[in-house]
Amino acid sequence: MAEDLRWVLILISALVIGGLLIHGLWSVRKRANGVDNKPAPKPEAHAAEPTASAQHDATATTESKPESVREEPSFSALDDDEPNMGSFDIDEDDSTTDDSLDADAPEQEQQAQPEDFVIIHVHMPEGLQMQGAKLLPLVLTLGFKYDDDGFFHRHEQTSGQGPVLFRMVNMYNPGTFDIDNMEQFATAGVSLFMTLPNEGEAMSTFNMLHSAAKKLADEFGAELLDHKREPLSVNTVREYVEKVREYA
Repeated sequence: MAEDLRWVLILISALVIGGLLIHGLWSVRKRANGVDNKPAPKPEAHAAEPTASAQHDATATTESKPESVREEPSFSALDDDEPNMGSFDIDEDDSTTDDSLDADAPEQEQQAQPEDFVIIHVHMPEGLQMQGAKLLPLVLTLGFKYDDDGFFHRHEQTSGQGPVLFRMVNMYNPGTFDIDNMEQFATAGVSLFMTLPNEGEAMSTFNMLHSAAKKLADEFGAELLDHKREPLSVNTVREYVEKVREYA
């Protein structure tokens, strides 16, 4: 009897334990299912939050845009000042034009600067000199005009009008003439030269220069010398003519 009772108790205990296990497993599954079902809406809530923040950002962006639109009139106000800048630019253009004209002036002067020259010396024999009292009326007869630079200039016109065609200088230092003391003045020679290109007709100017040099040589019994201060030969005169023709 005691043995049967023990087995009955063991069977009842097993049934109770089994029931508890089954109930426990059922409760765990139920809770697990409940957990699976409950978090499902939570992502929607989280998804809704970014949407709300995005809406907030969009709202903030939308609100910020009108501010940038409101700033645009300030830029247009700067644009309204552009006419003044335009007038300044015009002044710069005018100054640039003036500068270009000023820049062109030196270029024109450079173009007018002599590139070459022809010179003939009228030299007295050793020990003799040209006396100023005789030289002055002669050069005036040849059409020369005295200039403040101390030289005698031969202009296009004998009256002294027109461009300078050629000049006469003292062959010796200081190279000038003292017009106020020509009575006491004396020199061993004078030099006549023309620059190339010439202000006048080049060949005509050379012929006038050559003729004036010969006239002075004849009056004073002097000798004509070339640019090397050697006796002026026919060949040298031809070389001068060829040089002048290059600029004619």
